[in-house]
Amino acid sequence: MALATGVEVRNEFASFLEQNLNKELLRFTTAGSVDDGKSTLIGRLLHDSKTVYEDQLASVKQSRINRSGGPIDFSLLTDGLRAEREQGITIDVGYRYFATSRRKFIIADAPGHEQYTCNMATGASTADLAVILIDGEKGVLPQTLRHSYIASMLGIPIVLAAINKMDRIGYREETFLKLEQDFLTLAHRLGFREARCIPVSALAGDNIVERSDQMPWWAGPTLLEYLETVSIAGRAPAQAVRFPVQYVLRPDASFRGFAGQIAGGTIRPGDALTALPSGRQTRVQSIVTYDGPLDEAFAPMSVALKLEDEIDLSRGDMLVSPHTPPHVSKRFQAMVVWMNAQPLEPGRNYLIKQTTREVRGRITRIRHRMNINTLEPEAVQRLEINDIAAVELETSTPLFFDFYRQNRTTGSFIVIDPLTNSTFWGAGMIREDLPEDVDMPPAAEQQRARASVTPLERHRRHGHYPAIILTGAHAALARPLERALFEAGFEVTVIEKNASSISSRTAWATLHAAGFVVIYQSPSLGIEERAELLTAAGDHFLDLAELDLPSADTEAVRRVLALAESFRILPAAENSRKVI
Repeated sequence: MALATGVEVRNEFASFLEQNLNKELLRFTTAGSVDDGKSTLIGRLLHDSKTVYEDQLASVKQSRINRSGGPIDFSLLTDGLRAEREQGITIDVGYRYFATSRRKFIIADAPGHEQYTCNMATGASTADLAVILIDGEKGVLPQTLRHSYIASMLGIPIVLAAINKMDRIGYREETFLKLEQDFLTLAHRLGFREARCIPVSALAGDNIVERSDQMPWWAGPTLLEYLETVSIAGRAPAQAVRFPVQYVLRPDASFRGFAGQIAGGTIRPGDALTALPSGRQTRVQSIVTYDGPLDEAFAPMSVALKLEDEIDLSRGDMLVSPHTPPHVSKRFQAMVVWMNAQPLEPGRNYLIKQTTREVRGRITRIRHRMNINTLEPEAVQRLEINDIAAVELETSTPLFFDFYRQNRTTGSFIVIDPLTNSTFWGAGMIREDLPEDVDMPPAAEQQRARASVTPLERHRRHGHYPAIILTGAHAALARPLERALFEAGFEVTVIEKNASSISSRTAWATLHAAGFVVIYQSPSLGIEERAELLTAAGDHFLDLAELDLPSADTEAVRRVLALAESFRILPAAENSRKVI
């Protein structure tokens, strides 16, 4: 038998690489309630499809933790955190990659516990298919409803219910058929394009990769067969070009390019583009990558664009198709998954990050919260952790967006706390553009133009009412407190009392009237001056001398900052009124 030549080996290897690179990729997420067997199912899928490395398998076999009762605890193949293994729950999203002869897969194994619902939303944001685990003994639970609703809201078109633990219910067909009917009714109500149920036992390996002898009544596919063959052709990428600018490249005087990840469409040299927010027209001169120039690039490739014209662009700007531009607006309606223990209250300022653009913004109204148990909307004044709601937002400067159902990238955003810069607050999907102003008849518009700006209008602009904070003997807290309030989204400034009481009064009175929070730094005040400050500020007045503040400056600032949150709150009567 003749030995293969070096050229033949290289050709075979190149053919093998090309074949694998051209395989279709399916991204799917797993979700369900606690102890439904998500991690065990994924571990069994990896093991039975022979995509687990031997050293990893040996490590799992030697682990002192084994709750399965069998030779291998398959959940340990995906639960990598020590806390996950010790508690027997999934805490963070675990991403796993494997491939078969038909397809490549990326799995996002999401937590089931209600406390980590936000992690499920993160893992499902890029999925093409959701695998919802249902315990055959427990049936459809509230977390099943929550995860199914989030999957639908995130635009996942296909849902597969794995009815697990069939071995625990004697592999009874009638039990499976009842659970199948319950889930398909739910999936139809949530509007999934395709829904399917498969009876499995992750622990015993029934209908995961190999067909089960215990369920001769099942004529459908195994879990892996379905994942390998389900059609995802409907997942068409957004056609309109969307290129958020991430970074400006200027290595020398001869080159100026704009780097970023394409969020939609296909770009070729010579294509006409519009720059936002300037609206200037230009054309693509070349598409640059580390490996050399490209004839075309498409979503979600990361490239650098060199333009024919010298136009001003920076991070957060966007290049778009001139004939199919995105929405440009400061007001829009969105669905939000709230992820923080601190409640969301309308009127508070946050940072809104959408693509590469980060702006100040706030939720102006909560339209309704979705009751997960009934899938019916209900009225609320604020959102708690894991709540899902329809809200209206207003940003300080316009965003360039598409609706989420048209483009997941440009139609989504995250909510950031401006004080801590924590992104673990909320995730949103834009559903509707809102008008900047309500149309009014000419007479009413002229009357408004002549009217004074009201405190309520200033509240709408700043996100809080004007207030006065008197430092007294705590003068050293003035600047740290100013910084903390500024980072929290307040319009704030420090006024130091000087020799001219008239000058100081003019300063604080003017700024207070303009809607600012004024920190009045004065070691002592006369009775009349203090009464004047109190009368001007009303309920929005803090005298630090009257507070039992901690001795540490940092803790004292935090205490005052917490009290200052009351400056944001609208009275109930005004909160329900439409502000023009």
